[in-house]
Amino acid sequence: MATSFYSEDELKKIGFKSYGKNVLISRNAQIYGASKMVIGNNVRIDDFCVLSGAIELGSNIHIAVFCGIFAGNTGVKMCDFSTLSSRCVIYAESDDYSGEHLTNPTIDEEYLERVSGKVELGRHVIVETGATILPGVSIGEGTAVGSMSLVTKSLDEWGIYVGIPCKYKKERSKKLLELEKKYNKQYGE
Repeated sequence: MATSFYSEDELKKIGFKSYGKNVLISRNAQIYGASKMVIGNNVRIDDFCVLSGAIELGSNIHIAVFCGIFAGNTGVKMCDFSTLSSRCVIYAESDDYSGEHLTNPTIDEEYLERVSGKVELGRHVIVETGATILPGVSIGEGTAVGSMSLVTKSLDEWGIYVGIPCKYKKERSKKLLELEKKYNKQYGE
């Protein structure tokens, strides 16, 4: 019986650098540059996601429907228990929109300028629906980014940030760390 996720044999054929146990990737997701991707255990990537470039996903990660991660050679890292809600986008590389250079992939490199910087989402980071993360951003452990937020600079740990550009709103509870311990004890992580 066919499922909407790739089988173990199909995952092997995609050519990931490495991947762990219980990896569920929708057959409707698009993967570019799989040989640069490292995927941990218990990872789920839903329909219509696009993953491109040097991406490192820890364990217990969910990437919801219609997300895009554009890492290029610069890289995007999502640490354990991090989550992207639907329609989120992460850019580790982008065109320079200043007007000093041409833009888009149909143009020769000599006319382009790239803005790039590794992006890292710490453990237990959740990024709510429709948020956008720009190059060079680090989001600290336990931080929540609100719906439709624009992340243009790095965010501290255990905060809730919202807006365009996003700003600190309040502290986030750390109770989930107790729940993580129970989960790891139960599932041997």
